[in-house]
Amino acid sequence: MQYKILTTFSKRTLLIIIIVEFIISSVSVFYLVLRNFNPSTSLVASSQTHNHSLALNNNITISNSDIKPSFGLPLRLKIPIIGVDSAVEYVGLTVNGAMDTPKNQADVAWYQLGKRPGENGRAVIAGHYGWKGKKESAFDNLYKLRTGDKIYVEDDEGYTIIFVVSGNRRYNKDVVASEVFTSTDGKAYLSLITCEGEWDKVSKSYPSRLVVFAEKE
Repeated sequence: MQYKILTTFSKRTLLIIIIVEFIISSVSVFYLVLRNFNPSTSLVASSQTHNHSLALNNNITISNSDIKPSFGLPLRLKIPIIGVDSAVEYVGLTVNGAMDTPKNQADVAWYQLGKRPGENGRAVIAGHYGWKGKKESAFDNLYKLRTGDKIYVEDDEGYTIIFVVSGNRRYNKDVVASEVFTSTDGKAYLSLITCEGEWDKVSKSYPSRLVVFAEKE
């Protein structure tokens, strides 16, 4: 009988030790994840049509000022030279720390945690690329923009902010590209992001990201 009691006690003790160690390990992992997770240092601009992502590792400033913005909220993006006239959706970050995308492939998405178009700094707007259901996406022809072309953003206060294209750049989908989201020279900029290249059926993504850079006129 004594042997059985000791055996039961040992089993219970062992079970308690295992449970305690599991709880401690779980809490430690959870703490490390929260401590190291920073949405501003791992931002991805992606497309709903396919897996279109522009992975960034940078220090993106999320606007959090009590000062009234000097520009309104963007309503439409117009680029006449390539036939773009799209409604603007407002997006933030996904649970994975990625910039969200427009629900409608004909729309574009403004990153509302950043700058408004026209404000000093760099506003960011992303659009889909590629056909879906025999319909074109908003930024299918973004690659045709050239230096000097004009981009128009209409806001909810009745104003139109004009940007002039200053150039473009192509990135690998996993490249570090902080300049896409940030600027520090006190001027107002706009970055337009989409995907580019041949669709990879294996990785289910496009290999490149096209970014058009523009400066407020």
